[in-house]
Amino acid sequence: MSVDGTVDRAGRVDRADRGMDVTDSPAARLQALFEGHRLTPTQRRIAHSMVRRAADVPFLSSVELAELAGVSQPSVTRFAVALGFDGYPALRKHLREVAPIESTTDTASYNEYQQAVEAEIENLKHLSEILADPRPVAKAGRLLAASRPLPVLGLRAAASQAYGFAYFAAKVHPDVRLLNEGGTMIHDRIDAAVRAGATTLLCFALPRHPREVVDTLTYAREAGLTVVTVADSAFAPVAKVSDLLIPAAVGTGLAFDTACAPMLLGRVLLEAMCDDLPDAQARLEEFDARAAARGLFVE
Repeated sequence: MSVDGTVDRAGRVDRADRGMDVTDSPAARLQALFEGHRLTPTQRRIAHSMVRRAADVPFLSSVELAELAGVSQPSVTRFAVALGFDGYPALRKHLREVAPIESTTDTASYNEYQQAVEAEIENLKHLSEILADPRPVAKAGRLLAASRPLPVLGLRAAASQAYGFAYFAAKVHPDVRLLNEGGTMIHDRIDAAVRAGATTLLCFALPRHPREVVDTLTYAREAGLTVVTVADSAFAPVAKVSDLLIPAAVGTGLAFDTACAPMLLGRVLLEAMCDDLPDAQARLEEFDARAAARGLFVE
């Protein structure tokens, strides 16, 4: 799994099975704080919101955090107590004391567009920290390469991520099946993939998380598929129905979320999958030759 951790079905944050070091990023420090605690669904929602806004959390009031997470202010207080603090003020005081040294980059004078770019740069840095341990991605690559066919799921905001992965994966994988439209047929398509021999499903899950994605992953696991998920946080609602979740944060500074890190993680997974497909290079060379013969691309 990733440095961001995972959440088991009992709601307990756990990283012990991976033997990984905690990095010094704000999000990773929060994950270390949550580790080992059994959290209710509401508390996981608060934790998820805190990870997404890790740099801002030490400066938010309980009311502001409640609004951010879409919960009540007393829920935030109970969450702090569940983590072992006397209340939210004690939790916030702790977060301020352990906060890493602020960046020397002065972003105060940046306009909102520049701030969005800077936030995405931080998300990419965090992803780099996660990838310091290549084992989760390597494991995902093996699972994806071995699944014939390979269903790739992404609905609503995540549909473009799934499409992008499936477009490139089809050039090296013999049978990729894109699932980017929901509805009553999606379970049928999963059944068809399982009958054809699928063993793994790759899911891209981004906020706002559709209930249908959680339901679909639940169905996929019940059908016997291993679920590999790219999500914006280890506390995303899809965590409990994923076998291997690797997080990549999204930017939230603009009217619509930005997803540079999830897109890059998708390309990293493609690379890992290619490493376990012995004929990947030959397939790419064959495609290039056919594209040249057809004059497919403008030189």
